[in-house]
Amino acid sequence: MASIRQPIVSVLGHVDHGKTTLLDRIRGTGVAGREAGGITQHIGATEVPLAAIMEACGDLVKGKTFRIPGLLFIDTPGHVAFSTLRARGGALSDLAVLVIDVNEGFRPQTIESLNILKRYKTPFLVAANKIDLVPGWRKHEGKPFVVSYEDQPPSTRDELDRRMYEVVGRLFEHGFSAERYDRVADFTTNIAVVPVSAKFGEGIPDLLLMLIGLAQRFLEQQLATTDGPAVGTILEVKEEKGLGITLDAIVYEGTLSKGDTIVFGTAGKPGTTKVKALLKPKPLDEIRDPQERFDSVPSVSAAAGVKLLGSGLERAVAGAPLRAAKGNVEAILKEVAKESQVHVETQEDGILVKADAIGSLEGLAYECKQAGIPIKFARLGPVSRRDVTDAATVKNPLHRAILAFNLEILPDAKVALQDHDEVKLLESDVIYR
Repeated sequence: MASIRQPIVSVLGHVDHGKTTLLDRIRGTGVAGREAGGITQHIGATEVPLAAIMEACGDLVKGKTFRIPGLLFIDTPGHVAFSTLRARGGALSDLAVLVIDVNEGFRPQTIESLNILKRYKTPFLVAANKIDLVPGWRKHEGKPFVVSYEDQPPSTRDELDRRMYEVVGRLFEHGFSAERYDRVADFTTNIAVVPVSAKFGEGIPDLLLMLIGLAQRFLEQQLATTDGPAVGTILEVKEEKGLGITLDAIVYEGTLSKGDTIVFGTAGKPGTTKVKALLKPKPLDEIRDPQERFDSVPSVSAAAGVKLLGSGLERAVAGAPLRAAKGNVEAILKEVAKESQVHVETQEDGILVKADAIGSLEGLAYECKQAGIPIKFARLGPVSRRDVTDAATVKNPLHRAILAFNLEILPDAKVALQDHDEVKLLESDVIYR
């Protein structure tokens, strides 16, 4: 029987525009006690069930019914996480929230985030944040924007409208027709802009409601999930005290159970292992000892964030696929190998690019292509001696360069760079400036 899962939502935007505050505020929506329908923490994600959204929205949802069971927010904000986390070649996120400080307007990472949303064709809405800083604004903690707006002095409303029009104008310059959400007639052609104060929770109910509404209107087919074997994406591979190497993943289709054999993507041939344990975070009020932060669960169903234990997980890479292998394991191995491949066009002559995850490497290659820079080698993982010697052999002296995104430079590579002073190493943790 197909059921509808929660859409997976990412939060993007410029540094200091309020992405983390917004996520923190959403997590705090309706965590009054431990009633059913409260917010639950997953691994790397936060689940906001429909009941909590309905409660936060109050009169906004009178007489409305929804089939979407809630929202699953990815906890790591930002465009890097967004492009690293993929699902079958597209973005893992079904929906996105682009946070823009209504007082600062567009900044470099705002544009970067828009370009990525365009590239992945991800439906999104804009949170015009920090409305509490508009001169004369009267704060209404946790209230819907439409309620709060009614109680503002005329001059404050005019000032907010002016700042909103600037944001709408900039979105138009980037090819998006946008309007304040309560004035949008057709959501298929217009981007909804929701004025919010992440700090005081104003406009958060409207934002959650818009996400549920958009998912229900446009994503219902995409969100249908069946009880088959699990399909997911690796968030990160990390060592946990007392547990060893663990793998954090988001399951976006099917069910994953303890004892399942899984196939996971690596930088080389896919790995396989048996799931020894599945862990989810304990509710925050239950954590006594930091060593016991997790509860063991027999299985999880999409959409869910989960930590899994098994042997040989250190080879797994962030952004690579994860599959429960039921039936024909060979076919699944082939499929995972194909999905873990890096899709970058390489030339006879060009630079060497390296990144920490499949999505970021492809993002870097995409930007190089846009800028007319040819690529000869595209690889994952830290910069090594081999990379330096390969870059040194490139025919065109202008192309003897290594672009390294979010990576460590190994000691042997540092020595090799001194020997090959013609090779330029450019490192950064931001793709765009």
